[in-house]
Amino acid sequence: MSEQVLPFYLVCDESYSMQGPPLDAINQELPQIYQEIASNPVVADRARLGIIGFSTDAEVLLPLADLNDVHSIPLLAPRGATNYGAAFSLLKHTIEQDIAALKQAGHTPYRPTVFFLTDGLPTHDWHVEHKELTSETFRAHPHILAFGFGDVDQATLQQVATFRAFIADSNLSPAQALREFARQLLNSVVQSAIASSADPSGAAHLSFPQHATGYTVLPADPI
Repeated sequence: MSEQVLPFYLVCDESYSMQGPPLDAINQELPQIYQEIASNPVVADRARLGIIGFSTDAEVLLPLADLNDVHSIPLLAPRGATNYGAAFSLLKHTIEQDIAALKQAGHTPYRPTVFFLTDGLPTHDWHVEHKELTSETFRAHPHILAFGFGDVDQATLQQVATFRAFIADSNLSPAQALREFARQLLNSVVQSAIASSADPSGAAHLSFPQHATGYTVLPADPI
């Protein structure tokens, strides 16, 4: 029987407003996330994690991979505007390619999970790209958990999310917000992989955060 694989994606805002403590914090946390996942054989065998950065455009910073094969983590760097549409378009294309590659390798990929992180308002229209990504006609349409802080708009964040949105409280510093985000990402990957591995049927069990310290939890309000 082919092994169920759980694809996770971090889609991170790299616009100029993220410069300083926000990107410094996430750059410090990412190597620790990968190290902790890779150090747990059960998790590393079941979970895959990829990173997409976006600003005026979007790029795959780290392709979806077996964590045992990742030897260095790219640094996120501030650049350009906040184009959600570019992120969603690239994410859909990337998911399509990754799902096909996993199947070709003999795996059974589960529906992807996306942790979307932003600190501000989108500078371009993004609704068409988001609809194409999240439509049920796209068989691999992902679960999206949206995390926002800084000048992010609550309603926009809820529209981005398909499952749940989290908006940082005003008394939370950007560095604190990013560290908590990283903790939630790590916990979701680890708990999902462990729960899925424990099921003798091989079924996937996704574990999503119910709350996050310093964040207000919001229901998704898809457009």
